[in-house]
Amino acid sequence: MRSINKVIIIGNVTRDPEIKQTVNQTPIATFGIATNRDWMTRNGEHHTSSEFHEVVAWSKLADICSKYIRKGKLIYIEGYLKTRSWDTPEGVKKFRTEIVVNDLIMLDKRAPGETDHALQMSEHMGHGSSEDMNMEPMPEEMAEANS
Repeated sequence: MRSINKVIIIGNVTRDPEIKQTVNQTPIATFGIATNRDWMTRNGEHHTSSEFHEVVAWSKLADICSKYIRKGKLIYIEGYLKTRSWDTPEGVKKFRTEIVVNDLIMLDKRAPGETDHALQMSEHMGHGSSEDMNMEPMPEEMAEANS
């Protein structure tokens, strides 16, 4: 039976990307995104709920994130969920679920009268990605386009 692991979110960047490199010098960018959900109850009360997501971008997409993504920017992210685990020095097993980015569009907040501007960056994951932060990602077809 088929399954799907796909995430699409639009939210605000909560911190500037942190850039690291694998042992093979492949760049990795990690940053956070906040999404909000608003709703009204039957008796008219307004509620808001925020979710905070950890995001990871690899290779050329990580380089692009380091140049253009900043705290507060509104961005569209498409990717998949990946859960990693590790043991702390004290022997405690830790888990972290992240969104691995395949596609990213920076959405400019525009002033009245301005036209839409968006910068789109794509990474087509033809062969998958690394299994953990210490391994080189497998070869991937990558593209960058401006719209």
